Parts: sequence; structure tokens; C-alpha cells
Amino acid sequence: MNNILIELRGNKSRAEVAKDLGITTQGLGLIERGERTPRKELMIRFSEYYKKSVDFLFFKSHDTKCF
Repeated sequence: MNNILIELRGNKSRAEVAKDLGITTQGLGLIERGERTPRKELMIRFSEYYKKSVDFLFFKSHDTKCF
């Protein structure tokens, strides 16, 4: 699950963000749940939309647990 994308979406509906990104609501849901990895071009759109790096959105671990 990509909690960062869900957190960044905030109060916006999944449908609103999907429309802004030019993808389906179902596609956004799959990406947010980690069931699908977007292609490079879509990762860049997410990056521009949320003003965060692709690395931050899709490749960094956001787990704050300490072992």
C-alpha cells in the first residue's frame, strides 16, 4: 500500500485526483493499494501533481518503525 499517495490525496476524492492525472479511478486505486506500479510517464505526472520527487513517492521506504 502506498500510504504517501493516500495521505497526499488528503480530502480530494479518488475520482478528482484520477481525473487530474488523466487516469481511471480504478487505476488510481490499484496504484494507491500497491497492486500496480505506474509507468515512468505516470510517475512523473504524480511527481508534478504532488510536487514531490518520484523517488519519494514510489521508491523510498516510509516506514517509521525502529528495529
